[in-house]
Amino acid sequence: MGQEVTGADGLRAVFLDAGNTLVSIDHATIAERLRAHGHPLTVDDVRLAEQRARVRLDPWLAGARSTETPDTFRLYVRYTLEGLSLPWDAAAERILQDLREAKPPFGLFSVPVPEAPAVLAELRRRGLRLAVVSNSNGSVAELLRAVGLADGVDAIVDSGVVGVEKPDPEIFVHAAAAVGVRTEEAVHVGDLFSVDVVGARAAGCRAILLDPAGAWGDVDCPTAPDLPGAARLIEAMA
Repeated sequence: MGQEVTGADGLRAVFLDAGNTLVSIDHATIAERLRAHGHPLTVDDVRLAEQRARVRLDPWLAGARSTETPDTFRLYVRYTLEGLSLPWDAAAERILQDLREAKPPFGLFSVPVPEAPAVLAELRRRGLRLAVVSNSNGSVAELLRAVGLADGVDAIVDSGVVGVEKPDPEIFVHAAAAVGVRTEEAVHVGDLFSVDVVGARAAGCRAILLDPAGAWGDVDCPTAPDLPGAARLIEAMA
């Protein structure tokens, strides 16, 4: 289990990752594409394998590698398929290409988390400023508008727009300036330890790691199974 959150003074803002925090990767589409390739897997099978793949991917990202490169996505898919007991072979490369091309214009990270609107509204009701802090290709604002979440936050900071990506602390400095707080007055919620937690802490923010599968083990940060769970931890901080 992660460390327990204790009360803390001065929390004025919440930063949130986009992918796998406010919008989920599309497990249903992945399962559908895998079935088309001859693998009769369920959405729940895919979801669990993908959530565990994040943990396997983390050491790669800890080596100062970008989340936005084709190599990172390839490894992410490979770990997901291996978690489904599928071999990484020529057929898997065809699946990879299929998934790269799925669901234009935004791709697989495009399913709004059902609880997100209520969580954002409650955080705002508590007087907290909200900013999305996402590694992306410049499309996050458009995506959040398309899924109805853009109006629920005060600022959207996209690495493809500002030119710096997590875990570089500068992206969190951008977010703090955008909502008029100091980084020390913010907590960041995300799904990758070496990207979200390490980056937020380097900027002076607090951090919460989303761990829906309970796969991260004994990490040295607060963890939550989902966005409502993260909101409960934030309530204890505020």
